[in-house]
Amino acid sequence: MVEVKVFEGGAIKSTSVDAQAFGSRVLGRTLKDAIVMYEANARAGTVQARTRAMVHGGNKKLWPQKHTGRARMGTTKSPLWRGGGRIHPPAPRDHAYSMPKQARRAALRNALFTKFRDGEVAIASGWPTGKPSTKSAVSILGKLGMGGSATVVTSQVDRNLCLSLRNVPLVDVRTVADLNARQVLLRRYIVLTPDAFAELQQRFAKKES
Repeated sequence: MVEVKVFEGGAIKSTSVDAQAFGSRVLGRTLKDAIVMYEANARAGTVQARTRAMVHGGNKKLWPQKHTGRARMGTTKSPLWRGGGRIHPPAPRDHAYSMPKQARRAALRNALFTKFRDGEVAIASGWPTGKPSTKSAVSILGKLGMGGSATVVTSQVDRNLCLSLRNVPLVDVRTVADLNARQVLLRRYIVLTPDAFAELQQRFAKKES
């Protein structure tokens, strides 16, 4: 059992959560494979350089092949010349690939386990309603001591909360459905709404057999 901070009614309390329900040990290789996959999928893959066929220039031979005392040369578009094309240049490509669904789910569940085990999870209510308020949203994170780097997790899309925290550095707002292992480990703390915590327990907290 681990102690989790609970912010409710302007006061900070604590509750006990069974971290073992999310796992029993850190699956380092599974987490690493998942992080590499998500990072690869985020790459734009738009890097490109020009070959000798793409650069401007003539195809006329610059001087005779032999008997000039100079190195043989066919065109100014040669990679040996300044401004010429590159040999085997990078070209646009898709870096994306996919892990099995069960492996991605296991990585997310294990990432949550590490956060609960290390005491980096909190449950908070009283977020801005009616209209966005960065001041009140940041105040909640500050009282929890988690304002420096945090992912705030909601059960459904909360437009007011998203607008309240969108300009706060190193603070993200995500729904439970949008969570993945990379996002969980990207920020130091995880701050859950009560509904999000209940949904996480329902979806991921399973007793080890």
